[in-house]
Amino acid sequence: MSLSAYIPIVGLFALAGAFGLFSVAAAPFIGPRRFNKAKLDAYECGIEPTPQPVGGGRFPVKFYLTAMLFIVFDIEIIFLYPWAVSFNALGSFAFWEMIMFIGTVFVAYAYVWRRGGLDWD
Repeated sequence: MSLSAYIPIVGLFALAGAFGLFSVAAAPFIGPRRFNKAKLDAYECGIEPTPQPVGGGRFPVKFYLTAMLFIVFDIEIIFLYPWAVSFNALGSFAFWEMIMFIGTVFVAYAYVWRRGGLDWD
């Protein structure tokens, strides 16, 4: 295998790096310069930031439920990507196994949705 097969990948990395450097270098010259107190304050999800007690305040359970839901669906995507890449080579057994996996995750999703775990109240 020759190194010429990697030229498009190196070119893409170079283009991405040049775009990143250009964006960072041009932002002070192009961006708006109207500063005010609201823009300089810390922002925490639409809630006024309050100092947390040193002993550690309690987080609501919904915070942890949302984090666990993210992990579940993130792991699902991690399993789906290699399966999709090698779909033709795996055959019908892998197809039905993935249908069962997606069905299981969908049942968990439906349960959480039904219980109100996705409500942001």
